[in-house]
Amino acid sequence: MAIELRPARADERKALEALQLRASIAHPDYREVLLANPEVIVLPDEQIAAGQVIVAEDDGSLRGFAVVLPRDDGQAELDGLFVEPDQWRGGVGRRMVEWAETYAASFGASRLCVIANPTALDFYRAVGFVQTGVAETQFDTAPVMEKPL
Repeated sequence: MAIELRPARADERKALEALQLRASIAHPDYREVLLANPEVIVLPDEQIAAGQVIVAEDDGSLRGFAVVLPRDDGQAELDGLFVEPDQWRGGVGRRMVEWAETYAASFGASRLCVIANPTALDFYRAVGFVQTGVAETQFDTAPVMEKPL
């Protein structure tokens, strides 16, 4: 597999939202609530236009995407990271975290922060994040994690 990372295009928004849904319901924990509330999966056009969304592509097929947003405190938020379930454990997520680190550092952030899906804790730990707290999300509580850049 030859994963290429590139900025997302506006015409890919719907395909990326569908990828996000597939990745999000692959674990049963949130499947029922997401299928009952599909409107919560939204990838804003503004984030794509600003270059804050990167896609992982293999031979023309979307394999995943990540979103990094600058925070008011000067740090960066990994606002989303989604990989096609059949690509899990293949290095796609790790590559996108590496991109996120570089992108965050480019606007002066010294930390990359994420509100992690509890089912992805092992992944985030494996790529260097440590838990620093807990946040309330729309559906549950979730670990707050950070990685120094």
